[in-house]
Amino acid sequence: MLLLANPRLRLFAGAALISLSPVWVKLVGVSATTSGFYRVFIGGVALGLYLLVARKSLQFSRRVWQLLGLAAVFFALDLWFWHRSIIFIGPGLSTLLANFQVFILMLAGIFVLRQKPTVTQLLAIPLALFGLGMIVGLDWQSLPDDYRLGVAYGLLTALAYAGYLLTMRYSREDVEYGMPTREIAVISVVSAAILGASAMVEGQSLAIPTVGDFGWLVAYGVLSHCLGYILIVSSLPQVSTTEAGLALLLQPTLSFVWDVVFFARPMTPTELAGAAIALGAIYLGSRRTSKQV
Repeated sequence: MLLLANPRLRLFAGAALISLSPVWVKLVGVSATTSGFYRVFIGGVALGLYLLVARKSLQFSRRVWQLLGLAAVFFALDLWFWHRSIIFIGPGLSTLLANFQVFILMLAGIFVLRQKPTVTQLLAIPLALFGLGMIVGLDWQSLPDDYRLGVAYGLLTALAYAGYLLTMRYSREDVEYGMPTREIAVISVVSAAILGASAMVEGQSLAIPTVGDFGWLVAYGVLSHCLGYILIVSSLPQVSTTEAGLALLLQPTLSFVWDVVFFARPMTPTELAGAAIALGAIYLGSRRTSKQV
């Protein structure tokens, strides 16, 4: 009950579950688009069954329906970019790049919410880029094509992720409390339709090769997608955008841990220092002197 009542605890718990997302993507033997499809499809089915049993209706205002549709587009783009980034550069770095959304949220706070940035926040951006340079190497042209593409996909993930978080925030402005199960269910179904159509256009099969792959996909859809994102999104109306970015710092940190533990990612001292600098920059970029949202 304490977890449900405390929005910051929900953020941390949700981020921990979502940090396992790239692990499922790396383990499962299907294409990037297919794994994204099953994440939201299985998650949508699980949430739909819950709504049916709980007899919850899908009654939203026209404005909320429009925002949920837009959020679904952002989320489908998020998964499309991120899953490719995971395959090309691994769970740790791809998730770190996705969480550069903090800086996009910071810019949204400046230009949309009229928040004045601090000097620390402004310095955090070049600091994060410097840390990223230490991880990937400063000679961009010397990197393999797939690696460079993975970095680009990771940064595009950050853009789509920030759009999703902001859109969901606006869709729940009038909601004082409650888990956003209905909203996530709608977004899951629409995102699944988008990714399913994308798989068809790409010529990718939606077949699941093995029972083991099915198990990984179920864990991805139920634990990371349903429970993880419900815990996070339910907290958004009760915390600032930068507080959300700060709490989500746990996600890339744990994803790096999982990358090393489960996939034996080699990490040089320079890369470790770069990751620490980038994570620190994300932390600084999330800090605010004002509590105004």
